[in-house]
Amino acid sequence: MIERPDEQVTVFGGGGFIGRYLCEYLFQSGVRVRIASRNPRHAYSVQPLSQVGQLGFFQADIGNRASVEHAVRDATAVVNLCGVFGKGMQAVHVDGARNVAEVAKKAGAAAVVHISAIGADPGSESNYGRTKSEGEAAVRKAFPKATIVRPSLVFGPEDDLTNRFAAMAGLPLLPVLAAKTNFQPVYVRDLAQAIAKAALQPRAHGGKVYEIGGPQVMSMVELIRAILELSGQKTEVVELPDFAGDLISKLGWLPGSPLTRDQWLMLQRDNVPAKNAPGLAAFGIRPTPLAAVAYEWLGRFHRGGKFAGRRINLTATS
Repeated sequence: MIERPDEQVTVFGGGGFIGRYLCEYLFQSGVRVRIASRNPRHAYSVQPLSQVGQLGFFQADIGNRASVEHAVRDATAVVNLCGVFGKGMQAVHVDGARNVAEVAKKAGAAAVVHISAIGADPGSESNYGRTKSEGEAAVRKAFPKATIVRPSLVFGPEDDLTNRFAAMAGLPLLPVLAAKTNFQPVYVRDLAQAIAKAALQPRAHGGKVYEIGGPQVMSMVELIRAILELSGQKTEVVELPDFAGDLISKLGWLPGSPLTRDQWLMLQRDNVPAKNAPGLAAFGIRPTPLAAVAYEWLGRFHRGGKFAGRRINLTATS
C-alpha cells in the first residue's frame, strides 16, 4: 500500500548509481516515484524495490524540453541527478539543468533538488567545475527555492572509484596521480538519504546549498592504500610527480587515455566541503566511514579468493 499517494517525485537519472539508492529511500517514504531517463530499461533493476503502483518509467532527455514537461507533469518534487564528464557538459550541466528547473516551476512542483559537485566555481579552470557552477545559477534563477547538493567523491558497491582501484591492484605497480589532493568520500546511502529528505522536506531544505562529504578527509594516496587494505591486496604504490600527470592529461583526447585535461585541472584542488558548510548533519545523518562498509564488496578482489572481508582500523576525522 502506498502511504503518501498524493506525492510524486520525478527523478532524472534515477537509473544510475546514486539514483538506485535515492529511489529506495523514496519508496520507503511511501511516495510514488517516476524515473526519467534516456533509456528506461537501464533503470528496470530498481523495480523490485518498489510496491505495486509506486514506480513509473518515462523516456526523457533533459535537453529535450517537451520530454521534460512530460516527465514532470503532476510531480510534487523533482530531482536532477544528471551529469557528464567529457563532451556535452554545457548541454547537460547548464541547458538541461535550466530546462528541469523551469519546467518544474511551471508545473507547480514544491521542491527541486539539483545535484552539483564540490568544486563548482564560475572561475574554475576546468570546464566541469565552470559548467556545474553555471548550472547552479541557472537552476536558482528558474527555481529560487531549489536545493543544491554538492557531494565529494561517492563510494558504494557499484561505484567506479573503489572498484576501479581494487581491480588495478593486480598490476605490479600502482601509479597514483595527484597523490596529495584531498577528498572526503561519502557513502552512497548517506548521500541518497540526504537527497530524499531534501526532496520531501522543501520547507526545511529549500533554497539551501549543502556540501556533502563523509567523516574522513583522505588524500588520493591514502584513499588508494585504504582500498588495497580493504580488498586484502598488496602492491607497490608509486606516487607520480605532477609533471607526469600534466603530460598524460595533454594526451587525454586519445582513445583509452586514463585522464582528460579537464579531470587533471579538477584534481589540482582539494575536493572537500567548505568549512562551516552544512552537510549530512543538517539532515540528521551520521556519515558512514569507508572502512565500515567497503570490505563487503571489495573482498572479491582478494587474490587468494578466500578473503571473507573485515573491518580495518581507519580513524575517522571530522
